[in-house]
Order: sequence, then structure tokens, then C-alpha cells
Amino acid sequence: MLRHRDNSEAITGIANMLDANERIFSMKNRSNVAFLTAVATLVCCAALILGQKVNAAGEGKITGTVKLDGAAPHMKGIDMGKDPYCVKANPTPQHLETYVVGSGGGLANVVLSIDGWSGNATVETNVPVFDQKNCMYTPHVLALDTAQNFKVKTSDQTAHNIHPLPNPMTNVGWNQSQPPGAPDVEKSWKNPEVIPVQCNIHPWMHGFFVVVKGPYAVSDANGNFTINNVPPGSYTVKAWHEPDETQTQKVTVAAGASASANFTFKAK
Repeated sequence: MLRHRDNSEAITGIANMLDANERIFSMKNRSNVAFLTAVATLVCCAALILGQKVNAAGEGKITGTVKLDGAAPHMKGIDMGKDPYCVKANPTPQHLETYVVGSGGGLANVVLSIDGWSGNATVETNVPVFDQKNCMYTPHVLALDTAQNFKVKTSDQTAHNIHPLPNPMTNVGWNQSQPPGAPDVEKSWKNPEVIPVQCNIHPWMHGFFVVVKGPYAVSDANGNFTINNVPPGSYTVKAWHEPDETQTQKVTVAAGASASANFTFKAK
């Protein structure tokens, strides 16, 4: 009986040792799996970041200037007498903004985009803003990528109403009132289109949403522009100017380099 009990205890001891070893082996396996998973994750993240840096380094840009050929047409002054607030906000009378010409004949508010773009959507860190300030739309022309969110805000202490007029077969229109202190309104457009904007309260207020696909730029007060984040390749740059004038020019962008495209619109 004593020998039988000793054998049982020995067998039990061996079983406990095997069970402990199995648990240790299992823990090591789990640790190894977790370690290998962490390493694989870090490698993937590094590859993604490196890929993004390589892509960014390989992207070029398109720069240029838009000019007006001839004397700038006289822009009619705006009568804001309908709203005393607007009159007070503009001690110097405002003018229509169809032609905004800077030094050297540089033409502002021209939208530059890539015709027939088939690449990725534009990635912007800042949300574009369309402001109602001093009873004018600021900026007069807001360029956007398709599906890009933008904000409509009011900086005035008088009621406004923003009423875009898209082609109903292309985009869905809307009509938004914004009294003083109203929160910003966030919107986007689904399809490319030049969309006029008006205010039903102040008839002189008008502007444009110019919706394009892909990278874009708007010429500044001196007519200068830069389209960033353009991958290497050959493109057709499209220039749009109010009321509905367009020009195109072909360019080739090398990796990490800058291509040039200049445009001249004739005064009408």
C-alpha cells in the first residue's frame, strides 16, 4: 500500500510539472505572438508613413500668373441704402467684383484646376470659409473640391440669407438664413459646377462656388497662383473667370518640381 501511494504521488507530481510547463510554453507562445504582431504593426505603420513621405516628396506644383489684357472695365458702385447697417459698415462704397485687377494687370478671383482629374480628392487641413462680412460675400469666389466640406458664416449684425443656385440636375440647392450671431453652416457639393450665390435680402450680394475635381487654386490680388500636391504627369490646366470665361493650357509636372502656366484674359 505504501509503494502504491508513493507511485500515485510521483505520478501526480509529474502531471503537475507537465501542466506547469505547458502553461509556461503557452504563455511564451502568446508573448511571442503578441511581440510578432507588434513588430508587424510597426513595420506596416513605418511603411505607410514612408510611402506618404515618398509620395509627398514626389509631388510637384503648378505656378503662374493670370493677367488682364487691356484696361480694367469700370466696376459700378454698390448702393447699400436699403440697409443702414450696411451703409455704416462701408464708409468707402463697395464696387462690383467682376474684375479685380492688381498691380501689373494681375487678375484676381480666377479659379485654376486640372481638367479631367482622375486622382485622389484634395486633402485640406483647413475648412474653407464663405463669410458674410460688411454686407458682401468674402471671398467673392470660393473654389472647392467635390465633397469638400466648407463653412458659411456671418460676421455682420444684420440678417443675411445665402441662396446658391446650382443646376438641379447637377447639385441639390439650398436656401439658408443667418441672423446676427447664427452658428456657422457646414455644407459640401457633390458634383463639379460653377454655382452662383445670391442673398435674397441684399440684392447686391452675389458670389460663386466653383466646384472642381482635384487640386485647385484661386489667383490672388496680383494674379498669382500655385496648385500644390500635383503628382508627376502631363495635365491640362483650366482657368475660369467670372462670368463664365475659360482657358486651358497643357503642362508637364516632374517629380518634386514646379511647372508653369500663365493666362491672359481680355477685358470686356
